[in-house]
Order: sequence, then C-alpha cells, then structure tokens
Amino acid sequence: MTRLKLGAIPDDKPVKLSIELPADLHRDLVTYAEVLARETGQKNEPAKLVAPMLQRFMATDRAFARLRKIHLRPE
Repeated sequence: MTRLKLGAIPDDKPVKLSIELPADLHRDLVTYAEVLARETGQKNEPAKLVAPMLQRFMATDRAFARLRKIHLRPE
C-alpha cells in the first residue's frame, strides 16, 4: 500500500484561521481525509488536515529552510 505523507493528527490548541478553497481542492481534501482515516483509523474533518499539510510542505521545502535560517540569524 502507498504510504501517505501525513500520519495521525496531534490534538493541540489551534489558532483559528478562515480561508476559502476552490471546490476541486476541497473535494480532494475530503478524499484525502477518507483515505487517511482508513490508514490510521483516526477520522478527522478535512479542515484538520490543512495545518499538518502546510507544516509538512514547509518542512520539506529546502529553499524555505535556507531562507528561514538567514532570516532568523541574529544580526
């Protein structure tokens, strides 16, 4: 079986953020949540996947990692 990039979603106190998604992206997010529920046994609302997906994206973006190091470096 193909392994998804996301695993179980940790339960922590979120910061509320409102966004609008294109309908096709929302449909894909719903499908991803369904597949993830089958793999992990943990059912999540599609909106709960957005933050872990963004975290994973930023964690694997090498250009962002380099720029963040430069930005956070004391001057």
